[in-house]
Amino acid sequence: MSSRKNKIPRGIRNNNPLNIRVGNNWQGEVSHPTDHVFEQFKEMKWGVRAAFIVLRNYIVRHKCNTIAKIVSRWAPNNENNTEKYIKTVCERTGFGRNDEVRFDNACQMIAIFLAMTFVENGREIDLNDVVEGWLLANK
Repeated sequence: MSSRKNKIPRGIRNNNPLNIRVGNNWQGEVSHPTDHVFEQFKEMKWGVRAAFIVLRNYIVRHKCNTIAKIVSRWAPNNENNTEKYIKTVCERTGFGRNDEVRFDNACQMIAIFLAMTFVENGREIDLNDVVEGWLLANK
């Protein structure tokens, strides 16, 4: 059974689809994490919520208001193939790398989030979890 579990991407196993690193006290975190690198959440909606909050901070506080700026900060070259990440997000969303991103545009943010989830895990997650997380992040 454990070999089957290990085939599930880490971000999915941790209910942390964008692989947020440990460091904040997030609502919905597990009480006794087993992954000491990436956050673990009780349910996917909580990991999605946390990711949207981080993305909101990138866009609003740090002025990362394009896919290129968001991904360059999220997935820097020292850890990722940033250009490939940007290209994949742009291809999957239909947005240009330098198109303006607005956090108050739910359709745009959900599309970007799903594309980033695909890059991080090799697949998207259930849209219901994404919508729940989006709503929780915007309460």
